[in-house]
Amino acid sequence: MADIGRYRPDDRRAIEALYRRVFGHDAAEANRLKWDWQHRSNPASADGLPLIWVAREGTNVVGQLAAIPVRVVVRGQEVDGAWGTDAMVTPERRRQGLGELLLRQWDTSVGVALGLGLSESSAPLLRKLRWSLVTVPCLVKPLTRRALRMPNWSVTANRLVSALTLPFVKVVGRVRPLAAEVHLSRRFDDAFTELWERVAPRLDLAVRRDAAYLAWKFATPPYARYTIAILRRGDRDEGYVVYRHVHEPLGRATLIVDFLVDPDDDDGLRTLLGWVDREARAADSDKVRCFALHAGFRRQLRRAGYFAIKSSLELVVKVNALDVPASFYEQTDRWHVTLGDSDYDR
Repeated sequence: MADIGRYRPDDRRAIEALYRRVFGHDAAEANRLKWDWQHRSNPASADGLPLIWVAREGTNVVGQLAAIPVRVVVRGQEVDGAWGTDAMVTPERRRQGLGELLLRQWDTSVGVALGLGLSESSAPLLRKLRWSLVTVPCLVKPLTRRALRMPNWSVTANRLVSALTLPFVKVVGRVRPLAAEVHLSRRFDDAFTELWERVAPRLDLAVRRDAAYLAWKFATPPYARYTIAILRRGDRDEGYVVYRHVHEPLGRATLIVDFLVDPDDDDGLRTLLGWVDREARAADSDKVRCFALHAGFRRQLRRAGYFAIKSSLELVVKVNALDVPASFYEQTDRWHVTLGDSDYDR
């Protein structure tokens, strides 16, 4: 039977070999490049050691589950949490309960266990363990006639849909004036910690988005280059949006990776969304895509021309540090989760 324990420095070479065997050489190389950033530079890392649970059989590493430590606000109380990532088991040890042991170790070791973008193997296991899974809604704003094309449709069908929906796209994609100042930045200063302290009481569940976390997460990641736009009124920063442009099979899209304003600041969010619209057009994007769980933010997205499409982004949350009722996992309208949480966008 395998022993489950915390990562030791002499495990790294074996873990890299396991990663290469399970996910392939390219994925292993990408993981190696982000190792120090994810495990040692993270401001929520308490002891500087990677938050990884390792399954060992003698001297052999046969499985692992890595996690990203974060601080999490749960109904006004802040506790330690961790996003589960990169769970893997050697092929010959699969379907023998080792994955479940790793998941249980992660669960019992953190104040809040979180998962985003669940794999085909982990989702059924989490359902078996009776964890609640929540789908994070996806909203899209079309900007060009190519926005509604689908890769599984024929060329003729895509052209027909493009022609029929063009009047609709022109209406929802029209340019709107900005209601406040927006400027680009490559850093987050203490003003964003102040912003978080003002906004946090309005959220039932969210990762702490203070200046240290935001700078680490979006200004320094080795796997993506994000653009950061700041909402400013007078001498105070009152919100931000993080986005990037990507190529897709039938065009180009702009992804809203993360954002934060006061949930009641409708003008502020509308201004940030208008800024992203302009940036997306300048980058020749066909659409803007945003994942948002908070009901108030989704309402503003719809008013700005976004509409909901089917989402495959699943979220799992299990609160261990606090006593929350079963209804907590059903009432998610005040949870703030975006594409930029965990390491799903990589």
